[in-house]
Amino acid sequence: MADVLPLVEARLRSALGEPDARAAVTFLGTDRVEVLRFRAPGRSAEEGDVVRYATLGMSAQPMADPTAVLADPVGGPRAELVLSVRAGVADTDKVLRPLAVLAASPQVEGVVVAPGASLDVGEPLWPGAPFTSVLVAEPGGLVEDLELDAPLDPVRFLPLLPMTPNEAAWKRVHGGQALQERWLTHGTDLRDPARRSVPLD
Repeated sequence: MADVLPLVEARLRSALGEPDARAAVTFLGTDRVEVLRFRAPGRSAEEGDVVRYATLGMSAQPMADPTAVLADPVGGPRAELVLSVRAGVADTDKVLRPLAVLAASPQVEGVVVAPGASLDVGEPLWPGAPFTSVLVAEPGGLVEDLELDAPLDPVRFLPLLPMTPNEAAWKRVHGGQALQERWLTHGTDLRDPARRSVPLD
């Protein structure tokens, strides 16, 4: 069976351009996870440049249902994670290890990462970040799904939206859709690495 990772990297390059940096992280008992960095010029000076971080390695194995007695070595959802933030505002390159931790969580913890889920790293995503967790958003907007030969599921590229602790607590009660609607209502810049929590009253 063909290795899916070269296909995944090709899809990332076609959607985001050439990566200008990459780092690899290996956790005990898991496959290596790489994080690629892509820089995208802003359309205006006010908008600023955007830096995108994408994992590469999470999709090498399908995510297994933690309640299943036997894991299917072929079938099952596959995904990679994509985080977009404004460049030059914070030391966001330190997000590489937390991203790799999240990408390894299906192998380490047996979780299935899907849209609407909350993922918590238990520490700031980067030094001084007001976020310790992310909301997994719907795929398809930035990087299209990568179809694989049957019986393999397609690889989905899941955007990550950083959440403040207050937003994460509110989301646990009201749900991810309600939080995204609140962000939209207040015009929240989800790419601002130093933004404050959206009003939750």
